[in-house]
Amino acid sequence: MTKDLIALTPRMPDAWALLAGLYAGGPEAEVSPASGGAVLRLCAPDGRPLVSVEAPQLVQVPGEAERLLGRDVPVPFWWTEVRASGAVPGAERLAASVCGRLALLLGGGTWPGRAAGTEVVDVRATAGTGGGAPVTGGTDARTTTAPDGGRPATDGTADVHAVAVPEDEQPVVDVLTATTSVVLADRPVLALTTWLSEVLRGTSESDRALQIVTPPHVRLSAPARATLLQVPNRWVVQDPAQGYYDGLSGTVLRWRDGTFTPALGADGTASVAEAFGRTSPSRDRQLVVAFRTALPAHEDIVLGEALEAAWRALTGSAPAGWGTAEPVNLPWSPRRLTELARDRAPEPTHLLVTGHPGRPALAWIRVTRTTAGVEQDMTLTIGYGQDEEPPLEAITPLAETLVGEHGLTTMLASVRRGPRDLTTAPVLQAPPVPVAFTLGARDVRGIGLTHARRPPVEVRPVVLGPASAPALHYPLGDGSDAGALVVLRHLGAHLRAGVPEAGPEV
Repeated sequence: MTKDLIALTPRMPDAWALLAGLYAGGPEAEVSPASGGAVLRLCAPDGRPLVSVEAPQLVQVPGEAERLLGRDVPVPFWWTEVRASGAVPGAERLAASVCGRLALLLGGGTWPGRAAGTEVVDVRATAGTGGGAPVTGGTDARTTTAPDGGRPATDGTADVHAVAVPEDEQPVVDVLTATTSVVLADRPVLALTTWLSEVLRGTSESDRALQIVTPPHVRLSAPARATLLQVPNRWVVQDPAQGYYDGLSGTVLRWRDGTFTPALGADGTASVAEAFGRTSPSRDRQLVVAFRTALPAHEDIVLGEALEAAWRALTGSAPAGWGTAEPVNLPWSPRRLTELARDRAPEPTHLLVTGHPGRPALAWIRVTRTTAGVEQDMTLTIGYGQDEEPPLEAITPLAETLVGEHGLTTMLASVRRGPRDLTTAPVLQAPPVPVAFTLGARDVRGIGLTHARRPPVEVRPVVLGPASAPALHYPLGDGSDAGALVVLRHLGAHLRAGVPEAGPEV
């Protein structure tokens, strides 16, 4: 597996500190920039990439190191990712020396704690190990031939080997085929880091699928889960006893024709891995509020205020921080968020928002410019332990606030069983159960008030906002009865029938 190491330091890794870290490879090592200078690569004399060092991030949001690494690190601190190539087994020792040198010079520590070496590693000997690091018990993954020169495997019986990707391809992935970029990862929480975002962008631009292979103990952060739910991406879990399976659907997988695909039985159907059903009873819950707002585009617009209103209504405080990747590194500021979205317009902007350590909460925002103005699609997820109750009584007042002050178009609130820390393990999870759906004044007007307020279900909507431009709020339950899923489906069909070509999103 690719070896991820992180230096967590109170002082910024300046040019001299980075130079001292990179000199862990000795005078024979070569350094080359990648990703527009955002990544430095330590290479063997023959050009083979051994270690990559990402641009340091200043993290000013409390709780991020604990959320992603299980380490309590006081803010502010610098987060520097060092990644050893999975294609060269000896590269991990070199990465540990780079990371350890940074910690020695700048204070702080490393993750994992054992990554604290400072010795000089002979890159000639390291590069000469060759062969690639196998993911045991699996299948063979490479573009044309195995690293040892053998015949490509097509029967799903050999090992997956990481290979050094050429300079003109994607140097940050472990396995590259004509259709798929495969990343081998092993860390407590697989997050939507800057590196992973860059990999995702590269695979999308090259019309490839992204498949991330992890051991079964790895969990996904909520943003990473949302990313890997998107077709054709896939989370591939390597179970020691059963081989590979999809961590989000449980489908047993095999490596064929350069990608992980479902292993079909004699009857042509896919099977579900036994490991996927090994769930542990838990009373932890998550409140999920997905909503969209539309605001007129003008010079004084401020984005993020609707999300802050929802955050305050449901947690009692404003968000703690925001950023474009994990760890979320910037203190909460709707003004700076707006400036970034304005600079990126007319391209859409994707952002992450996190809460304070005492109440796990994560959100992601997609800002787009449309003919209707500026639209924000937001999903806020909040975690609750077994002795904590989600504040469902706050949903209706929140809907009224968003309708009256923030241009709400739609909102769906749901409750699902899931860990309080908002991570996802590779086991079966029950779907979220809807609590309430809100239809903004714009869509009510398009559907027709009479039609919208008379659904063919035992739900009586609450009128929100002024009589001249009413919105409708549909209570669906308390999140404990899965029958609310059927009610929501019937409600959605009824509302879409009011506007055949462009009904509301339910």
